[in-house]
Amino acid sequence: MVGPRVYVALAALLFSTGGTAIKMSSLSSLQIAGLRSAVAAAVLVALVPSWRRVDGRSLLVGAAFATTMILFVTANTLTTAANAIFLQTTSPLYVLVLGPPLLRERPRRADLPVAVMIGTGALLFFVWADTPLASAPNPVAGNLAAAASGLTWALTVVGLRWLRRGKSRISDAAGSAVMMGNTLAFLICAPFAWPLASASATDWAIVLYLGVFQIGLAYVCLVRGVRGAPALDVALLLVLEPVWGTLLAWAVHGEMLGAWAAIGAFIILLGLVVQAAETVRVD
Repeated sequence: MVGPRVYVALAALLFSTGGTAIKMSSLSSLQIAGLRSAVAAAVLVALVPSWRRVDGRSLLVGAAFATTMILFVTANTLTTAANAIFLQTTSPLYVLVLGPPLLRERPRRADLPVAVMIGTGALLFFVWADTPLASAPNPVAGNLAAAASGLTWALTVVGLRWLRRGKSRISDAAGSAVMMGNTLAFLICAPFAWPLASASATDWAIVLYLGVFQIGLAYVCLVRGVRGAPALDVALLLVLEPVWGTLLAWAVHGEMLGAWAAIGAFIILLGLVVQAAETVRVD
């Protein structure tokens, strides 16, 4: 029997392949984002039928999630996979800011150094512009899109907490928001996805992989893992996502973090680990 920690680790591994796979396709960012989400929504409904039940609250959170997914794909087509994922992982910084006004959550004393670490790490990605690469043609624009995805992912996280407070079936509430987010992402991107006549067999294989495994199966594994694994283990295992994603992009596309970005990435990882440990200690 597969343990909950294995499910979380598998989810992190599947998530980490997104940047590398996106860069292997010749489709545009909106084509990839829309088609990936269409496949993912179908997979999620098939695997977890209860997630198809959506209300206004799930729709609102789903909108934030849809925006995140589109921005993340856009970022990966413009900057390195490492920059895209590390800048998205700055979402805890925004959660610390958004939590008090939106959820009435009072910040803890330990939150300040975490915010400083994550904010400092994020800023270091913008100290020096990376040299454009074939797989990262516009690093500055990509970094900005990735940073924006960190904000919208924070809105998603805050929204999921909001759903948890108002729903008795927590996993269904979160799952329906994820499913709705994928549906909305497809609907938003669909008008810009045509024509698809030039899409190759490789492009379709990549889209299917992204939708079925990198999104669909990954979120099913994450939900199953979260139900049984300790919160600290979940948080620390998910920190592996940007690490694995960076190594995979280096192995496949030859992408490497610049000196300043590497320092920033280390500081962000440190902040995430400190936040995870402090959250569990307080809880």
